[in-house]
Amino acid sequence: MGQPSLLLPLCASVSLLGGLTFGYELAVISGALLPLQLDFGLSCSQQELLVGSLLLGALLASLVGGFLIDCYGRKQAILGSNLVLLAGSLSLGLASSLTWLVLGRSMSGFAISLSSMACCIYVSELVGPLQRGVLVSLYEAGITVGILLSYALNYALARAPWGWRHMFGWAAAPALLQSLSLLLLPAGTGEDAAHKDLIPLQGGEATKLGLGSPRYSFLDLFRARDNMRGRTTVGLGLVLFQQLTGQPNVLSYASTIFRSVGFQGGSSAVLASVGLGAVKVVATLTAMGLVDRAGRRALLLAGCALMALSVSGIGLVSFAVPMDSGPGCRAMPNATRLSGLPRDSSPPRGLAPPLLPISSQNPGQPVLSTSEKTKPRPRAGDPPAPPLPALSTTLTAPPPAAEHTLLHWTALGCMMVFVSAFSFGFGPVTWLVLSEIYPVEIRGRAFAFCSSFNWAANLFISLSFLNLIGAIGLSWTFLLYGLTAVLGLGFIYLFVPETKNQSLAEIDQQFQKRRFALSSGRRQSSAGIQYSRIEVSAAS
Repeated sequence: MGQPSLLLPLCASVSLLGGLTFGYELAVISGALLPLQLDFGLSCSQQELLVGSLLLGALLASLVGGFLIDCYGRKQAILGSNLVLLAGSLSLGLASSLTWLVLGRSMSGFAISLSSMACCIYVSELVGPLQRGVLVSLYEAGITVGILLSYALNYALARAPWGWRHMFGWAAAPALLQSLSLLLLPAGTGEDAAHKDLIPLQGGEATKLGLGSPRYSFLDLFRARDNMRGRTTVGLGLVLFQQLTGQPNVLSYASTIFRSVGFQGGSSAVLASVGLGAVKVVATLTAMGLVDRAGRRALLLAGCALMALSVSGIGLVSFAVPMDSGPGCRAMPNATRLSGLPRDSSPPRGLAPPLLPISSQNPGQPVLSTSEKTKPRPRAGDPPAPPLPALSTTLTAPPPAAEHTLLHWTALGCMMVFVSAFSFGFGPVTWLVLSEIYPVEIRGRAFAFCSSFNWAANLFISLSFLNLIGAIGLSWTFLLYGLTAVLGLGFIYLFVPETKNQSLAEIDQQFQKRRFALSSGRRQSSAGIQYSRIEVSAAS
């Protein structure tokens, strides 16, 4: 057991390394997919299965992970997820067929989803009100760093023999380091020996778990008891609006906007990946500095408002300057030729585009098979491409007209604002609020329940993107996302309370005393509500 003075940095390392593993696993497929296609001759549908298997594993973990977290404890759930991740990495690194690849990706998806839920809950319970926002948000910062790290390793290993095996194998490194940190931390707030270590961190405000604690069933999430229905409304509303604002799809369109301002071919993909990833890191670090000062509500309101304005701006610009809907599965962006692989000279069949940066709660995926229906047709002025004529529309974009240059750069600015707004609003704060609002006895199951809706909504939004464009057009699609963000803004203002500088016990009492979670920011301050302090002795 570590000394109390070391517990805070150990908690920070658990949060950061957990997020780094999550981000790395989500983004590593962007560099591994091309060599995998070359080595295994994967078709479009097989590539989609390989990429989507991680999402399916994550969805499964969100369905059963809550019961594992509540039954076996947060620390054991994280350690168990790391073991599953190691097994998945081993399956991927030694894979000799698509079956082993899909199995490994599914195991990795299950592991990172379970770990993400357990990490946020574990850290939120171990630290006090003044550190909780920073340390839980550190998980989101770790995700963005993990994404950038995966791109760096993908580039470094692109020329290495069987480089994709090493790409998958390196995911085990942060998981092992996180496990070492966990061995020095207590199992949780319900452990007698843990109270001595937790009191210095929580200032004597640790929640006592004893025989007198209330017991909750899963169905209590939908009942009026202790305002559990209101808490579930807040949790589901946040995760659904997080996805329904179209964040995964807007990111998937980033390379098209980069091409529109003059960055042709490979450079557009590099900027879309690394540039937006760097923006996400900076915005997430900004959120970490403000979440315990400005508060959760303020960041959510500001982020959602900026998302509504910026995504609507992209939609309005696309009215004036029509843009392509992006490459399909069989398109081969020039960016893939930068990998330096010796077999680049012969374009492979069914090559999927590289993936773009994504957040913990918002995993991206390549354009699915419906893209074949909406692939842009060759224009009369396009140069011919005898070997593969169908690729000519996606290799390069014509240079932008002079009168449209300003509008193109406006769209690029809106994209940067949208990514930044998500990264200091919905990205980190949603999961921080979810880790705070539920009673400790059902926190794992409630968090997992909301997380399952997050993964399912992400899958729905990603699969419906091209069909939505075909039905109402690209501009109206982005404007629809803007309208959804406006509705989300109203939801946050009406239903989401402020929880900064409050202990978990105080937040629980705040919800119990409110039939509905309706409030303004001023009425949410802890000074406006009377609380009874829960005393916990060091020997309890």
